[in-house]
Amino acid sequence: MTNVATPGTEPTKLLIVDDLAENLRALNAVIRADDRIVFQASSGEEALTLLLEHDFALAILDVQMPGMDGFELAELMRGTDKTRHIPIVFVSAAGKELNYAFKGYETGAVDFLYKPLDPDAVRSKVNVFVDLHCQRMEIRRRVEEQQATMNELRAAQEEMRYALRMRDEFMSMVAHELRTPLNTLYLETQMRKMQLDRGNTAAFGPEQLAGMVARDGRQIQAMIRLIDDMLDVSRIRSGVLSIRPCDTELQDILHRLTSDLARQAADAGTSFELDAPEPVKGCWDEFRIEQVIINLLTNALRYGGGKPVRVRLRATEKEARIDVIDQGPGIPEALQARIFLPYERGEGNGVPSGLGLGLYISRQLADAHQGTLSVQSKPGEGSMFTLTLPRTEAAPIQ
Repeated sequence: MTNVATPGTEPTKLLIVDDLAENLRALNAVIRADDRIVFQASSGEEALTLLLEHDFALAILDVQMPGMDGFELAELMRGTDKTRHIPIVFVSAAGKELNYAFKGYETGAVDFLYKPLDPDAVRSKVNVFVDLHCQRMEIRRRVEEQQATMNELRAAQEEMRYALRMRDEFMSMVAHELRTPLNTLYLETQMRKMQLDRGNTAAFGPEQLAGMVARDGRQIQAMIRLIDDMLDVSRIRSGVLSIRPCDTELQDILHRLTSDLARQAADAGTSFELDAPEPVKGCWDEFRIEQVIINLLTNALRYGGGKPVRVRLRATEKEARIDVIDQGPGIPEALQARIFLPYERGEGNGVPSGLGLGLYISRQLADAHQGTLSVQSKPGEGSMFTLTLPRTEAAPIQ
């Protein structure tokens, strides 16, 4: 039989052990209360089972029981981590001349009561131990709350330190990445000014001008890409990134982009091997899909170790799949999830490049198309980045 605790409070659990049912009923009637649950056991073995299942504020044990007596049960309790802290009160009908009380205190009891029991005395003693237990539980709860608060504070401090470090590193990266094309443009303008000051108009013939315009265009495009990446991150975080699906054909995009990047591949000492045997049509945002593919192709050139990059296009009725496969050093498994985080940069030929935003933006764009962007890689075996796109209209994200 158990008592019902007051709703909304954590009940205090008490254990009474006696081999006589009438003694259990009588003791239960004395100590029960609305904020307590009283568990009853008629043997030491039954009591052990309950002790291992529950956290008791007090155990009241009858000394003389058949089989395992109260003293033996107390010794077992004191030998187990889960139960050694539970206060024990012994109850005995034997006379004081048997000196059971001394043996009881030797086994770790906090009190020894003789039958017939004084209900008021029993109730008073139990109330004391219940109050002590509640105080211990409250202290434990407060300590746990303080520990949780400290853990939250430490985590918040670490996040703040990380954010500040990433901010500083990002600003440094932006300055570095923008400075490179700006320096090139500045040097070009200085060279042209010097030629003009010398009256050397031959330096501005049609062929020379075409080269100047091409070089200027590359540097300007590099700065535009950096700025666009930063704007895309801002759009993603503010929830205003949008896609505009239209009829799009992937085979043509891959032919065009690998051709456009052929010179960059040649500068890296490599080339593209395109495997796109047939047209693949779908309803996607062509500009955004090109953006993802360019990121994958340029990363493969940067980290591919100067070996050919394979680009493969396959499709089923339900989805299209683009694989970009390099033969570089590969990516350790522990880093494969991190490369899709913002500002995470790999090492291309030992030198970090870019703002570390390309793969982060690319995955967000894949998600916006209800597709996926994933990587498979092993150290020393290169990497394969896979873009999958559903061949149904993707709902625009506003």
